[in-house]
Amino acid sequence: MKKYLITGLLVWVPLGITLWALNLVIGTMDQTLLLLPGQWHPDRLLPFHIPGLGIILTLGVVLLTGLLMRNVFGQRLWEASEKAMLHVPFVGSIYKGVKQVSDTLLSGSGNSFRKVLLVRYPHPEAWSLAFQTSVPGEVIDRFDEAYVAVFIPTTPSPVNGFYFYVRKADTIELEMSVDVALRSIVSMGVVADHEVGKHRTITQNHQSN
Repeated sequence: MKKYLITGLLVWVPLGITLWALNLVIGTMDQTLLLLPGQWHPDRLLPFHIPGLGIILTLGVVLLTGLLMRNVFGQRLWEASEKAMLHVPFVGSIYKGVKQVSDTLLSGSGNSFRKVLLVRYPHPEAWSLAFQTSVPGEVIDRFDEAYVAVFIPTTPSPVNGFYFYVRKADTIELEMSVDVALRSIVSMGVVADHEVGKHRTITQNHQSN
């Protein structure tokens, strides 16, 4: 009886969480429909409610914003708006922090995670996955030897974590991609088992050739 219960939970728990997350995302994006005038709202134009229409509007707004930001007028308008927002107490601090994180994760300008490293954390006898980031020039000048900046994410939420400067000699550089490392952290190491098997197979094949 117990093994059947556990088997059923293994099926329904991930499925239920996935459906809950999808419902949350769709419901949140549907809130963008409130931006439309009342007479244009789909619930008034259609005889029934269709969930997910907000996704189309959200994608349209994002694409339109990206198109606007690609020209000089849009960039100057946004720079002026951003400066005004940063001067608002409390709001400016939150916006600045969130923007720095999003720029690090999404931008292709070289500020994203560069490499996956192993660093000794939280004590000298333990190792943790870390992402190498950029070290400010003023910080580099303070060190007499090579140091690297690392972000050590927490699990299962990699958005939170710790930012350190550590000696490069005390780190181990991995061939693991950033995507694989993130999946390993989010899954608390469960996904890593499959990746280890693939890596061993590739290594063995390479050595045999």
